Amino acid sequence: MASVELSLFVHWEKTLKDILLRTEKFPKRVRFTFSSRIDNLALDILEKLVEARYTKDKTAALSQANLSFEKLRVLLRISHEERHLDHKGFEHVIRNIDEAGRMVGGWIRSREAR
Repeated sequence: MASVELSLFVHWEKTLKDILLRTEKFPKRVRFTFSSRIDNLALDILEKLVEARYTKDKTAALSQANLSFEKLRVLLRISHEERHLDHKGFEHVIRNIDEAGRMVGGWIRSREAR
């Protein structure tokens, strides 16, 4: 199980860096709305993954991370529709978020199987 936790953490760290680089290029007029909110959600997810690794109530932290994934998807979709995020970048980030979501789901299922 530790390998699942570690691979998820490494995957999300890379995804987070990618998101931060992309939102940095958003137009100035949306930096304090979309850009900062997306960045904060992505950072919140990292925090929830750390909490899940080091607290007893792992399922609660993982569920909160899952909810943040969904919020992040919505904001990224709107950013894409508003052309703040190009199509290729949008697809890449969404694929990485989906992969992280599957990893979190697997971690939750493995805990429930115990």
